[in-house]
Amino acid sequence: MPSPEINPASFRDPAGFVFKEDSEIYRAIAPSYNDDFNLFIQSGLYDYLKQKRLITSHIDSKNILGTEFSNYRFIKPEQIPFISYPYEWCFSQLKSAALLTLKIQKACLKYGMTLKDASAYNIQFIGNKPIFIDTLSFEKYIEANPWFAYKQFCQHFLAPLALMAYRSVELLKLHLNYIDGIPIELASSLLPRRSILNSGIASHIILHSKFQKKHSKELSAKTDKAKVSKSSLMAMLQHIEDCIVSLNSKSEKSNWTEYVINNTYSQEAVNIKEQTIIKWLEQSKAKNIYDLGCNTGSYSLLASKYCNHVLSIDSDHNCIEKFYLSTKEKNNILPLVINLSTPSPSSGWANKEHLTINQRGKADVLLALALIHHFRITNNVPFYRIADYLADLGDRLIIEFIPKNDPMVQQMLSSRKDIFSDYKLEEFLNAFEKLFYIDEKKLLENNGRILFLMTKKT
Repeated sequence: MPSPEINPASFRDPAGFVFKEDSEIYRAIAPSYNDDFNLFIQSGLYDYLKQKRLITSHIDSKNILGTEFSNYRFIKPEQIPFISYPYEWCFSQLKSAALLTLKIQKACLKYGMTLKDASAYNIQFIGNKPIFIDTLSFEKYIEANPWFAYKQFCQHFLAPLALMAYRSVELLKLHLNYIDGIPIELASSLLPRRSILNSGIASHIILHSKFQKKHSKELSAKTDKAKVSKSSLMAMLQHIEDCIVSLNSKSEKSNWTEYVINNTYSQEAVNIKEQTIIKWLEQSKAKNIYDLGCNTGSYSLLASKYCNHVLSIDSDHNCIEKFYLSTKEKNNILPLVINLSTPSPSSGWANKEHLTINQRGKADVLLALALIHHFRITNNVPFYRIADYLADLGDRLIIEFIPKNDPMVQQMLSSRKDIFSDYKLEEFLNAFEKLFYIDEKKLLENNGRILFLMTKKT
């Protein structure tokens, strides 16, 4: 029997591993975790979390890996449309994930269990809803034990949220360098003095950091001997929750949050554009669509009516924050903060734990609307490289070409030398026709804005 495709990050959990078989995700549970898994199911905790849609559901599965794993248990969890990472979330997504983790830990204590880890990577989003995915994170609660995942929670959630609230939303990208969360000491050093006025920040980051620095050698021994009542644990969890609820994203200026209103399209062009995209999406029968450079998501919302799942990507945090908050009831749109000119890299151990966008899945249809000039002019990316990248992301492409005489392009060129002699329709088509068939095109404006429907050549 062929070996399973084991998830490269599974080595971190001795309780089991995640693997893929025929494009479906499964989880193998090691015999060493049987007692905790049985308690998780039999205590009623799993049913409670599943009923509240706080955790992914699962069904039992037979052994599909052979005799080597005959003493393992197997489950098939609810499948996640697209895996995302904390450094790709907006502030409110990370905040939602933090509050979900705390809610689950509170529920655990009521059922005689606890979370043995509190990693942000245990959370995924199905549409705009955060959900806990790590079925093996639960263990029996031992009376008077502290919450051993407390430090990890502070590093994965509280520290980045505090930095985003008091300094800059861009500091969430520190998660890229610190796979187990932003160190408390680093977060404390970056926070402004006024943050100490927030009792949660003062207690769980600043004083926590000082204590950790002063007692680092004896800290693990002290933690092992520490005794904390369940009521004190609950009070601590509530204190952290109150702190997180009080935090808000630091307001930063953005040129793009009002782009839908302040653009140069005529209403006639907008109508033609929407009608054309609707027609092409209806024809495509797409299951999943990637909206690249989605801004505040108007075309993602349009696309969501014609597919199972939309991945909405933009580099502007404020746009994604605004879009996420406005579509909290949508269950088939996932907004992410990703700069496509420098997209999320493969990272973690041997660069295999966290994957690039194209390694995580391909789109049936890509939307690249009012995007091509940003790649070519702002980022100096040649047309042929743009075509190659898009061909690697999906099979069909709805792309908009905006000519150089367009006011938006001219505005981009106003602060730099025009070295883009190749920025013309003929060169654009020459590059894309090497990799795509052009199925249809539609002129949007007399000044030369054109919408193309393309299919990747095989």
